[in-house]
Amino acid sequence: MNPLAAPDHKDDFKLKDTKPQLGERWPHGGPRGGGGWISSERATSTYDLVEQMFYLYVRVVKAKDLPTNPVTGSCDPYIEVKVGNYKGETRHFEKKTNPEWKQVFAFSKEKIQSSVVEVLLRDREKVKRDDHVGKVVFDVHEVPTRVPPDSPLAPQWYRLEALHGDNKVKGEVMLAVWMGTQADEAFPEAWHSDAASVHREGVLNIRSKVYVSPKLWYLRVNVIEAQDVEPLDRSQLPQVFVKAQVGNQILKTKLCPTRTTNPMWNEDLIFVAAEPFEEQLTLTVENKASPAKDEVVGRVDLPLQIFERRLDYRPVHSKWFNLERFGFGALEGDKGHELKFSVRLHLRVCLEGAYHVLDESTMYISDQRPTARQLWRQPVGILEVGILSAQGLLPMKTKEGRGTTDAYCVAKYGLKWVRTRTIIENFNPKWNEQYTWEVYDPSTVITLGVFDNCHLGGGEKPSTGGGARIDSRIGKVRIRLSTLETDRIYTNSYPLLVLQPSGLKKMGELQLAVRFTCLSLANMIYLYGHPLLPKMHYLHPFTVNQLDSLRYQAMNIVAVRLGRAEPPLRKEIVEYMLDVDSHMWSMRRSKANFFRIVSLFSGVISISKWLGEVCKWKNPLTTVLVHVLFFILVCYPELILPTIFLYMFLIGIGNYRLRPRHPPHMDTKLSWAEAVQPDELDEEFDTFPTSKQQDVARMRYDRLRSVAGRIQTVMGDMATQGERFQALLSWRDPRATSLFVIFCLIAAVVLYITPFKIITLVTGLFWLRHPRFRSKQPSVPSNFFRRLPSRADSML
Repeated sequence: MNPLAAPDHKDDFKLKDTKPQLGERWPHGGPRGGGGWISSERATSTYDLVEQMFYLYVRVVKAKDLPTNPVTGSCDPYIEVKVGNYKGETRHFEKKTNPEWKQVFAFSKEKIQSSVVEVLLRDREKVKRDDHVGKVVFDVHEVPTRVPPDSPLAPQWYRLEALHGDNKVKGEVMLAVWMGTQADEAFPEAWHSDAASVHREGVLNIRSKVYVSPKLWYLRVNVIEAQDVEPLDRSQLPQVFVKAQVGNQILKTKLCPTRTTNPMWNEDLIFVAAEPFEEQLTLTVENKASPAKDEVVGRVDLPLQIFERRLDYRPVHSKWFNLERFGFGALEGDKGHELKFSVRLHLRVCLEGAYHVLDESTMYISDQRPTARQLWRQPVGILEVGILSAQGLLPMKTKEGRGTTDAYCVAKYGLKWVRTRTIIENFNPKWNEQYTWEVYDPSTVITLGVFDNCHLGGGEKPSTGGGARIDSRIGKVRIRLSTLETDRIYTNSYPLLVLQPSGLKKMGELQLAVRFTCLSLANMIYLYGHPLLPKMHYLHPFTVNQLDSLRYQAMNIVAVRLGRAEPPLRKEIVEYMLDVDSHMWSMRRSKANFFRIVSLFSGVISISKWLGEVCKWKNPLTTVLVHVLFFILVCYPELILPTIFLYMFLIGIGNYRLRPRHPPHMDTKLSWAEAVQPDELDEEFDTFPTSKQQDVARMRYDRLRSVAGRIQTVMGDMATQGERFQALLSWRDPRATSLFVIFCLIAAVVLYITPFKIITLVTGLFWLRHPRFRSKQPSVPSNFFRRLPSRADSML
C-alpha cells in the first residue's frame, strides 16, 4: 500500500455540511435596510445562493479641457485611482486633452483601510517622473449604495483640485463612485484590487466569463458509386476507394473488390462538424496502383452549407458530383498544370439534426438534446449553483521563491460553460458567483473543476518542475441532478481529490450552494419513461467504434472553438472536464469495476447464505416460520406476486428514513484510490503509446497477460457449463442422454397425474429437510451434470 495514498484522517475525503450566510444582507440606512440586516431563504435577488461581498466601485468615464505641459506643449493623460495601499491605473493617451477611458475599478470593502478615495490625474513623462495634473477626493462613508436592479449611478463632472491645497485647476473629470456587490453589472469587466499585481494581457485571463459550446452536427456522407474512373495506367482496370476529409477528420471507404471503371460502395462515412461551418468536405477517388502506392484519380471540395439538414430518417435526394484532377499538360513552358475532367461521384450527403452529438461520456452526460432546436422539449427545471469559495488549497507553483496558487473554477452543464474570476495568490479564494442553467432532463450531471491559472504573465514556474505553461488541475466535482431534492438548497464542502503518480492527494475543498427547482413535475415524471438520448440513436444507432471516434472528434472541435475565445478556455481544461481519457486502461479502475460488480451480487449472496442457514436449521424458529410461509404460498399461489411486491414496498418505505441527505461525491474507497500500488499508478499515468523502458513495459505486459488469463479461464468455465446443458439432448454422451430422456418421460407422466401443489410441496419439504437427513456428498443431479461432456475437449 502506497504510504502517500493512506492519509491519517479519512474524514478529510468526505463531504461536509456548511452554513454560509446566503442571500442579501444590507446594513442600516441602505436602500432596503431600514430595519437593519435583512435576509430571506428565497430572496428576490439572482444572487441568493452566494455570500454577499461589498465592493467600492469607481467608474472613470472621460476628461475634458485638460491643461498642457508648458515644456512639451502636450498632455499624455491617465488616471490613477487610489484607496489606501491599493491603486489602479487607466491606459494613457498621447497628446490628448479630451480622453475617454470608460473603465471601472472595484475595491474589496473588507480590505479597505482608508477613509478616502483619491482619483489622481497624471501626465505621462518619458524622462522624468509623471506630473500631477489634479485630483478629486471622495469620503468613503459618504459614498451612496446601489442595489440592483436599480439603474446604474449616473456619472458627474468634477473639477480637478490641486495636489496640495484646495485650489481648483483647469480641467474636469467625469466620475461615478458607489458601493455595491458582486451582483453589479460592472463587476465582471471591472479592474479588481485583488488582482492589482496583474498587468497587460494577464488582466484578460482573470475575468469571469460565460462560454457556449459550438453547435455540433453529424455529417453523414453516403458514398454510393462512381463512374468513368480513368487511372493513369490505362493498361489495367482501376481498383479504387474514396477518401473523405472534413478538417482533421479523414475516413475511407473499403477498397472496391473488383477492378472496374464504375465501382460501387454504398457506405456511410460519419463526421462531426460545427457551426459556423469553416471546413469543407474534400472527396478524392484514389486508385490502388500497387500495395504501397495510391494515386489520386479525382478530387472535389464541397462547402457544408449546401447540404440538406434533416430532422428524421426520411430519404435524402442523391446527387452526382463532377470531380477534377490536375494532370500535366504538354511540356510548354508557361502552360504549367492543365485542369482536366476525370470522374463522376454519386453521393447522398446530409447534416443529421435528430441526433445528439456526444462530446462527453454517456456516464456523465450533461445534455441529451438533439442538434436541431425544433426538436427540443420545454425545460423541466432550473439549476442554480453558487460557487462560494475554496479552502485549504495547496501551492501549485512558485513565484519569487514562494509557493502560490491563482485559483479559478469552471462549471460545465449542457452547452453552457462558466468560468469564475481568478483570485490571485490566495489559498482560500472567495468567488461568490452564481450561475443558472435550464434543465431538460434530470438524469444529467454538472461538472465543476478548480484550476490554477498559469497565464498571468508573472514569470511563475509550475511546482511540478515542468516547463509547459498549462493550467494545473486542482480537483473536480460531479453532481447528478436526479439525486437532488427539488427546491432545497444544498450547502456542502466537497473534497478536491486528485490522483497523482505519487498517490492520492487532497488539494483542498470546494464550497458550493446548489438548488434544483422543478418547473413541471408532470413533465419530469414523463421523462423517466423515455430514453435518455433522442430516438434516432435507437432507431438507427452508430457502432461502438463510431461513437468513440466521433466523441473524440467532437471533443477536439469544442476544445479548439473554446480556445479561440477571449479569455480562452484552454484545451487542457476542456479535456479534463469532458473526461477525455476515461477509456484508457487502468489496473486501479479495473479492480474498482470488478468489486462494483461483486457488490451488486452481495444481496443475492446474502439471501443464499440465509436460505442455506434455514435449510440447515441453524435457527429452528426461523425455519419453522419459513415452512409456514411456504405452506401458505403453496396453498394460495395467487399470493406469491402480491407478497413479493408488498415486501419491496415495505423495504422502500423503511429505507426512506435512511435516504442519502447529501449529493454524491468522489469516493476514494469505491475508486480504489487509497490502496493503489505505486507501479499501477505509474502505469495509469503513462502515455499512449508507452514511453517507459523496455523491461518495465515487458513486466506490465506480463502482468496484463496474467490478469487476462484469469478472465479467460472464467469465460471458459462459463462456456463449459452452457455446453453441458446442450449436451443433455445432443447424444454426445449416449448413456447420459438416454438417462435424461428416460427421466424426462417419467417426470412428464408423474407431473401430469400429480397435482402441481403436491409436487411443489414435496419439493419444498425435501429442500428444507433437517440436516440429519442430508448427506455431505454432492447431490445426484450435480454429479450427473458435471459428468456431461463439453467442447473444451476439442480446444487446441
